[in-house]
Amino acid sequence: MARSLYEWLWQHEFWLPPGITWEDMQESEDTHYPQPRDLLLSIPFALILVVIRCAFERAIALPLSTKLGVRDKQRPKAQPNPVLEAFYSTRCKNPEEGELLSLAKQCDLPARKVEKWFRRRRNMDRPSLSKKFSEACWRFTFYIVSFFTGLAVLYDKPWLWDHRECWTGYPQQPLQPSLFWYYMLELSFYWSLVFTLPFDVKRKDFKEQIVHHAATIFLISFSYCANYIRIGTLVMVIHDASDCFLEPTKIFNYMKWKKTCDSLFMIFSAVFLISRLVIYPYTVLYNTYYYSMEIFQPFFGYYFVNVLLIILQLLHVFWSCLIIHMVYKFILQGTMEKDMRSDTEESDKDEERDKIREKEKNGITYFSNVTSNGYIQRNGSEPLNNRAHLANGHAKER
Repeated sequence: MARSLYEWLWQHEFWLPPGITWEDMQESEDTHYPQPRDLLLSIPFALILVVIRCAFERAIALPLSTKLGVRDKQRPKAQPNPVLEAFYSTRCKNPEEGELLSLAKQCDLPARKVEKWFRRRRNMDRPSLSKKFSEACWRFTFYIVSFFTGLAVLYDKPWLWDHRECWTGYPQQPLQPSLFWYYMLELSFYWSLVFTLPFDVKRKDFKEQIVHHAATIFLISFSYCANYIRIGTLVMVIHDASDCFLEPTKIFNYMKWKKTCDSLFMIFSAVFLISRLVIYPYTVLYNTYYYSMEIFQPFFGYYFVNVLLIILQLLHVFWSCLIIHMVYKFILQGTMEKDMRSDTEESDKDEERDKIREKEKNGITYFSNVTSNGYIQRNGSEPLNNRAHLANGHAKER
């Protein structure tokens, strides 16, 4: 059964244009074509990248964050409570009002204290600022290396300047060693992101990130097997261009260099919108959809690769809407809004709100006690020497 599935999967009708079979793609001493088995190398390479990343973050990024003044915020810890901890771990991290009341009865605590416990417990699970800084440093380092590697590989390739060259001689386009290693670098990196996804900083677009990583891995893998190498290299270098500006924007934001952060954010926004909404559709989508049909008739691989490319474009539109909204806020307010993808801490606003409520409550009680005694004390201690009486809404000294 496995052999039948294997033979069905690798039918040349799926992967190659009409009139071309796998026999036409046989290698020789001087000519090498992409082989599906080559993709297995990306898994050990991805594990190597994970090890390199751990070493980089520990030896370089964390010490650098300390020298640049990135400080983790001191978060109040939730007091040990077996009942609340069990509910938090097995049921829900953000209980509703009815569940809070039930838990308050079980623990013999006020509902507000139970709510505060869950708020603090959620904040304990949120990533620290130094972790965010280290992750941004690693990605920035990789994107810089990857982008300039792509430029070095492609600068003398004809399809970078004339997009119709992507299809000259397709699919019998020999695989050059530089293109092979560029592909392995990119594919290994996205596999490493999948491996570390449970440990990375989780953002509000977590599901979109999973779809993006899956579509990218499928696209890179399929384009390699079907020898869409030339169009694949264009996709990768276009994506890396804007990412080179995104990560340093985060880094300067964590350092609280607001002006530098705002300037980089505007540059990133311009590069992202131009590269993803203008260059990508013309260079990749139009190229793959229209120019390729000048060389061969549509087949399964043609439709499949276009579907994957369109999925990426839909994600580009989604993120572009977020970016445009942030730019709009920036123009109105004069400063960059917090990353809409980030999950902000609850402690600041909620703890302060609780303190304000307590102060207001204490202030009302204190004012009531003061007026009932007939005199006002300064700072709750000595009485005023010149007593003031309230008459017609004004204070008059006697």
